[in-house]
Amino acid sequence: MSADRARLFTFLDELDIAHTTMEHPPVFSVEEGAEIKAQLPGGHTKNLFLKDKKGTLILISALGSTRIRLNQLHKKLQCARFSFGKAALMEDVLGVTPGSVTAFALINDVPPQVRFIVDAALLEHDVVNFHPLKNDATTAIASADLIKFAKATGHDPEIIDFVCLADG
Repeated sequence: MSADRARLFTFLDELDIAHTTMEHPPVFSVEEGAEIKAQLPGGHTKNLFLKDKKGTLILISALGSTRIRLNQLHKKLQCARFSFGKAALMEDVLGVTPGSVTAFALINDVPPQVRFIVDAALLEHDVVNFHPLKNDATTAIASADLIKFAKATGHDPEIIDFVCLADG
């Protein structure tokens, strides 16, 4: 059974990860959330759930403005070509629906089967913002605590500089 927001917050508290949450109308894209983001400090994210042709599952958490070249990324990650993971697979593995993909969904990936990729530019922000398992709120945590959270869920984050990848 997938964790809900209350279980997520309990887990963050157990890890001594400070968090603040702002509720808002559901948002389904980076562009839709622009007004909300203006009210919240820190790095705002976009999150992609991908599957390669061999079945490898990838969750990318990146700065909203970062350009991610999927046609190049698979080479860097030594994977087959990517496609977006289907909604049913996302719900089964991460416990979230399209529009609510978030690094916090790693809490539901038990046992861990998803590779977690983090944008280096996102970690340059002291605070990072993610949906707390649904897209009707945004939760802020310290960027260092994102790494702590991921490791506590059994995921060793892989940090990628997407700017260098785009230039290469």
